[in-house]
Amino acid sequence: MEKLEDAADKLFNPEFLEIARTQFAKNSHPLFNELKPEVLGVGEGRAVMRLPYDERFVGDPVSGSLHGGVIATLMDSVAGLCVMATIKLPVPIATLDLRMDYLRPTKRGEDIIAEVECYHFTKTVAFVRGYARQGDPLEPVAHCSASFMLSTKGPKAPEPGPFSSLVTQEDPK
Repeated sequence: MEKLEDAADKLFNPEFLEIARTQFAKNSHPLFNELKPEVLGVGEGRAVMRLPYDERFVGDPVSGSLHGGVIATLMDSVAGLCVMATIKLPVPIATLDLRMDYLRPTKRGEDIIAEVECYHFTKTVAFVRGYARQGDPLEPVAHCSASFMLSTKGPKAPEPGPFSSLVTQEDPK
């Protein structure tokens, strides 16, 4: 098995981006899968996802604004992906704290772009901040700040998939 530090360099290539697009969503919780976000970009210290507008997740039927929980789920998910890309190790993580500031209602029919950065990490905790936007980048709809515990016990590891071949010398199944 190759060293994890060497394998980490592979995380930032186009193959990893494709794996993030497919496997991250596939192995996430049911609500995340129902929201159907798209990974637009991922790299050391940054991650970006797009959430397609969906009437099923409207919180205010009059304005068509999405429910705040949908935005929080998106921000938590993109932040977790960002942490994984930043620490360069495929270890379990857990959200310790997620603070959401809702700055304005979302607009009916417009997708949300969530972009976060991991601005600091220690041996045990990573710190992330970011924005959710629709249209004008100078007028975000929400801001988040979060912290994640690193190397948690986590759930039982899934069966090896495409990501495991990047970390080990095994052929993907």
